[in-house]
Amino acid sequence: MSERPPISPRSPRAALEPEQVPPPPRRSERARNPFVIVGNAIITFVLLAMIGTGLAYYYGKQTIEAQGPLREDKVVNIPARAGMTDIADVLQREGVIDNNRWAFIGAVFALRARSELKPGEYAFQKNASLRDVVATMVEGKVVQHSVTVPEGLTSEQIVGRLTDNDIFSGSVREIPREGTLLPETYKFPRGTSREQVIQRMQSAQKRLLAEIWEHRSPDLPPSIRTPQDLVTLASIVEKETGKPDERSRVAAVFVNRLKQKIKLQSDPTIIYGLVGGKGTLGRPIKRSEISQPSPYNTYVIDGLPPGPISNPGRASLEAAANPARTRDLYFVADGTGGHAFTETYDQHLKNVAKLRTMEKQTQNDTAELPDDPTPPASAPDAQAAVPGAAPAARPSAAKKPVRAQAPRAQQGTAQSTAPPVSQQ
Repeated sequence: MSERPPISPRSPRAALEPEQVPPPPRRSERARNPFVIVGNAIITFVLLAMIGTGLAYYYGKQTIEAQGPLREDKVVNIPARAGMTDIADVLQREGVIDNNRWAFIGAVFALRARSELKPGEYAFQKNASLRDVVATMVEGKVVQHSVTVPEGLTSEQIVGRLTDNDIFSGSVREIPREGTLLPETYKFPRGTSREQVIQRMQSAQKRLLAEIWEHRSPDLPPSIRTPQDLVTLASIVEKETGKPDERSRVAAVFVNRLKQKIKLQSDPTIIYGLVGGKGTLGRPIKRSEISQPSPYNTYVIDGLPPGPISNPGRASLEAAANPARTRDLYFVADGTGGHAFTETYDQHLKNVAKLRTMEKQTQNDTAELPDDPTPPASAPDAQAAVPGAAPAARPSAAKKPVRAQAPRAQQGTAQSTAPPVSQQ
């Protein structure tokens, strides 16, 4: 057992004084090196930065990928030349993002999309996240609007429809040439200029016409020498019938007449000669207008008119390029919305007589039911397709003009020096 050190006696005052503490050890020269001090500070800063970055990344990822406040799909228009803050205001106002617009701005910076945001009309999906919203605008997934241009309209009518459609911008400098626009269903984003729409329709028509012209029938008459002539014939076919299964037969009638040098006698050509690009006459054709000289009136001129009378669609162009192989020279409405085709004038007269009988029966039925405000469907259809001239008897040897017995409801009556062709 070790011996305890002896306790030396201390005065009361000495006992109250603290014992002397040994001095701390001196720092080494290495620890006092300024490079070591700076290195430690850098390491500490890097560690803190890594921790902060990790926390910020985790929070930012959660914020960017979290579901948005949008409760249903919504279309929002981002105006052109809108800045990032303006875009955030629009999205916030439309409910696509929440009230914290800085989260959207931060997401744009995080995704490196500050200069990639594109204006336009966008369809944002329900609960779209910030990542989805930014990606939609970066990729330019704008809403595509379907615009259908019907067959048989004139260029002036088509331009009028484009002008009335508010999804387009700008104006059309001049009316395109007749027959240079392809009627079709197109898709355009909001804000597309009307000039761009016209150019696209013209380009589509050129491609289609070149393709159809290359595969045209070798038996076409000499009067169809150019693609423009084919468009002219197709435009008449387009205005004569709206039934797809009749186009090739209607084209065959006109082709056969061109081969035999018989006047086409098409009522739509009379109307175009009177009103031009307006397209519709708004009343029946007058008897005096049938023989009225006009470059387009095929009751007066020989062969094709100088240009198209409408913008035909693909089906009419194909029918004109490859008409049915028939000997038909006449067609008349059959009272059911279609037409009856014949090779001889005697057969044509019989079909005209049947049509007249149906018209009279329809008129009698209508007279027996005066309280019914709805007219029968067959009457206007039949009258609309009555032949350009529906003669009561066969022309004499001198081929005097033959007049119809009743005026046309839509196209008007017809007068000619040869057996006429039926018009729609």
